[in-house]
Amino acid sequence: MHLACALVIIISAAPAAARDLVGQVSIVDGDTLDIHDERIRLWGIDAPESTQLCRGRDRRPYRCGALAANTLDAFVRAKTVRCTPVDDDRYGRIVARCAVGKVDLGQMLVSRGLAVEEPQYSHGHYGADQLAARRAGRGIWAGRFVEPSFYRACMHAAGGRVSECSDGTPGWR
Repeated sequence: MHLACALVIIISAAPAAARDLVGQVSIVDGDTLDIHDERIRLWGIDAPESTQLCRGRDRRPYRCGALAANTLDAFVRAKTVRCTPVDDDRYGRIVARCAVGKVDLGQMLVSRGLAVEEPQYSHGHYGADQLAARRAGRGIWAGRFVEPSFYRACMHAAGGRVSECSDGTPGWR
């Protein structure tokens, strides 16, 4: 009896983040969503920030971060999303692999050129998708862009402005 009670206590004490989160989501940005009041960062990818600008084939700036977020929003709208937690990040968000049916949301974004793979986390899982998007000139690969991590660093630095951080170096591709 004591063993059974101990097992119930241990099982109920397991972190909630270890369980899949399933339901409709709201989009925060191109790689972050909310489901059941939980903030979730998509595993293995990094999308341009909502305010970030990229340059298209025509060299004109466009809101690539907003495009990533809007595309993700349109894709998941009124659909059930399943997120399987992988880790937590330094901001306390759940890092998860999320899908609509059999469509991995990270893979969808990378293959459309709306996000870049983070191989240090994904271990190359989206590498072929990114290479195909780059070769086909899809999304951000059609023109030039600053890596999202460099954009964030620039914006957090004193005096970071969208236009300067979107077009600056380092991180320019």
